[in-house]
Amino acid sequence: MQPTRIVRVLLALTSLSLSGFSFAQSNSSRSVVVADTQTGATPAEPKKPILFDTTAIDKTADPCTDFYQYSCGNWVKSNPVPADQVRWGRFNELAERNSWLLYQQLQVAADPQGKRGPLEVKYGDFYAACMASSVVDEKGIKPIQPALDKIAALQDKKSLASLLGSLNTQFAVNALLRFNVEQDDKDSSQQIASTMQGGLGLPDRDYYLDASERQQKIREQYTQHVTDIFKLAGDTPQQAAAEAASVLTIETALAKVSSTRTDLREPEKNYHILTLAELAKLASNFDWNAYFDSIGVRKFNSLDVGQPEFVKGMNELIGAQSLETWKSYLRWHTLHTAAPWLSQPFDQENYNFYQATLAGQRAPTPRWKRCTRLTDTSLGEAVGQDWVRKNFPPDAKANMSKLVAALDTALAQDIQQLAWMSDATKKQAAEKLAAIRNKIGYPETWRDYSTVVVKRDDLLGNIQRASNFERQRNLDKLGKPVDEREWGMTPPTVNAYYNDSLNDINFPAGILQPPFFDNSMDPAVNFGGIGVVIGHEMTHGFDDQGSKYDGKGNRREWQTPEDRKAFTERTDCEVAEYGDFEAVPGQKLNGKLTLGENTADNGGIRIAYMALMNTLAAEGSKLNRQLDGYTAQQQFFIAFGQVWCSNSTDQSARLLARTDPHSPGKWRVNGTVQNFEDFGRAFGCKKGQPMYPEKACRVW
Repeated sequence: MQPTRIVRVLLALTSLSLSGFSFAQSNSSRSVVVADTQTGATPAEPKKPILFDTTAIDKTADPCTDFYQYSCGNWVKSNPVPADQVRWGRFNELAERNSWLLYQQLQVAADPQGKRGPLEVKYGDFYAACMASSVVDEKGIKPIQPALDKIAALQDKKSLASLLGSLNTQFAVNALLRFNVEQDDKDSSQQIASTMQGGLGLPDRDYYLDASERQQKIREQYTQHVTDIFKLAGDTPQQAAAEAASVLTIETALAKVSSTRTDLREPEKNYHILTLAELAKLASNFDWNAYFDSIGVRKFNSLDVGQPEFVKGMNELIGAQSLETWKSYLRWHTLHTAAPWLSQPFDQENYNFYQATLAGQRAPTPRWKRCTRLTDTSLGEAVGQDWVRKNFPPDAKANMSKLVAALDTALAQDIQQLAWMSDATKKQAAEKLAAIRNKIGYPETWRDYSTVVVKRDDLLGNIQRASNFERQRNLDKLGKPVDEREWGMTPPTVNAYYNDSLNDINFPAGILQPPFFDNSMDPAVNFGGIGVVIGHEMTHGFDDQGSKYDGKGNRREWQTPEDRKAFTERTDCEVAEYGDFEAVPGQKLNGKLTLGENTADNGGIRIAYMALMNTLAAEGSKLNRQLDGYTAQQQFFIAFGQVWCSNSTDQSARLLARTDPHSPGKWRVNGTVQNFEDFGRAFGCKKGQPMYPEKACRVW
């Protein structure tokens, strides 16, 4: 489920390959051969993506009828989903290349005979331990046996809370609920404790509750998967089936009291400050003091209980279900967390359900990719320091700063031109825009991993220690000033995000290259690529969620009642519009779930286009200058469209339609340009054509 803290990313980061967790297991002390022991293959260098790829354009399509097909048709035809992927797009192209560059770096760092600095030793040994799959196979289930033993030793339900805390702190297992330290929604200068719902093994609550034939089939497959994992862990077939039934009983009950994804998008529904006494009264069957002590957080008097109904339901469930049922549930989540990195039978069974069945992946992801991503996830700012030095030159950051400044100016102009907004609200919006922090490339101060112990022969321990480091780093924030310089993504990441509570936009170095940005290209192309990305993140500060936070990151209403009404009427237009688009036949998008991202897409393209026009005018450039026969305006829109060229498996498309707050690539293109009249003018469309309709939606 989504975190309560509102951080909006450009592209969904959900990774089924890790089942939503970062967890691994150990290797012996033998020397490690850093090779892909699953395939024996040396990965080839991926091609460098192209910004403004004329070969991708399908000139048989009418841009005024289906601009996605026009800008991406040949690319879609020539780029089927690879067997080890569930979707393949321009983001994936760049992510593959970044992963390969990182893999090259890790291969060198993993050589114990090489000349290595302290950081290289740390992340190199981490990667080497991960790659030794033969050693992993030898150990089988032993790496998580201590956690299973703790569960087996549970004597009564009163000790359940303490056990949950220790499973989290010692073994990186998140079950039942989540505890975190985050900024106070109404006082962003403060760091407070918070809890949120959790504890499900399927991607969403609706997977348990939807009575359709398709979802019933998935539940049957999930039950069989849980049974098979229990059998691999040593259960008899009868025991495994009984334990799986217990897991489904607990998780279905939790799903019934869990908030929907659309409700989780509404800040006011997920902010409830309770004292510890009130929390204890809400859930008297759960020993909160023992839980907090086990987690190791310092004393506090109140916290944000994100979803009180979930906590209440959880409390009733603890009372209603037997100790043995709860043991089965905890055993499952321990096994589920570790399965992708346990011995081959566990890994294969995890792949069979989460990648093959749920997402339609046709072949396992090569281990070198998985270990590269795992190292980046676990020690990202250690790996990132060297990656940035090699792959992100200083001029790239300077050029991005110029683009951001141009978008700032354009959004300021856009705010003043809005006919539906009063002067009082425009003043507030302008003040918030002026307060946005721009983070480009990488952190000002790198995270210090010196206390993280990494052993070349202990991958499970490495993962636990890296996880514990991050967990403790988070817990230590309680009651301390907010660090506004902190990043939530690693430098090689191909993504970007906006954080409401910090009011900042963040662009990792990984995305600041083709197909998003190329300093050698015309401004029109760069504004259509990375410019729209910048505009998208800026607009998040003013979408249906961001508009509820002020420039300091505090949740408060800064629009007048009349303006809020006008704003809602315009966002309702987008909800209805996108809710009528199909992700796959028979599966429409959720217009409410995708509202924030759709608003950011629609606002982002407008202000990027405005910034381009400003830039060309300032340069004295002629707007009719052409590239490959395309005007500057057409270049802009084609570059934008090609950012979202993609293919996906049917299963993945259906899963994301239920869980992803982003629309599919086709509708991020067509839905956006059909709402932007300058697109119709650029391509000479006639009013009433699909991409140039008589009526359109507009918020910003």
